[in-house]
Amino acid sequence: MGTIQDDAVSRRPRGRGGRWRAAWLLAASFTALASSACGQDAAESAPVRITYYISPGEDGSRFRETDPELATWALRAWERAADGLLSLVPGTEEDAVLRVYWVPAAAGQYGEMRPVLVNGRPVGAEVYIRPDTDSLGPEIGGRARTDELFRDTVVYLTCLHEIGHALGLAHTAEFEDVMYSFVFGGDIPAFFGRYRDQLSTRADIANVSGLSTGDVARLRSIYR
Repeated sequence: MGTIQDDAVSRRPRGRGGRWRAAWLLAASFTALASSACGQDAAESAPVRITYYISPGEDGSRFRETDPELATWALRAWERAADGLLSLVPGTEEDAVLRVYWVPAAAGQYGEMRPVLVNGRPVGAEVYIRPDTDSLGPEIGGRARTDELFRDTVVYLTCLHEIGHALGLAHTAEFEDVMYSFVFGGDIPAFFGRYRDQLSTRADIANVSGLSTGDVARLRSIYR
């Protein structure tokens, strides 16, 4: 999720196809790790275990102390959607295979997923979230300044989207999906607004996943 053009925020150029192949390879690596740890027969019925780490915010990111809760709710939403196929557990930064970082704004971008080595093996993913909603244009930034739940909606759905990439999901052209790509256009404030409209309090985010039936079906198809 990022600008209308692309959501990549890498310091080096990266082809779109290569990026999504990397996401699918990460999903395969997660499954392979579970198989080697549990034994192949046991792994067929056991959930894939993925350790995660959520960092403090970097200076200048406009991170809030409550933002890790949004990332945790996003992780739990994917875990529930997997219906027993995934088990997400906290770990250390060094050993976690899925890591969430809060970084400063950059050219109207929302976030990015990057593959990463974990203990020398290409089995991990780093998720970068840019929580500075003022950098996302006057419509998004203006509404976020006057509506705290809208601001948290933007950050939460960005976490949900980028964690989806880390779990192996690619962009879609379906506006109802959280994995929808803004390269297809559409009403971006409405994308966030339809989720915001389901919330009465911040605590509701923990129970309103934001995932479409298509998001859920694709996740289960990967890990089944």
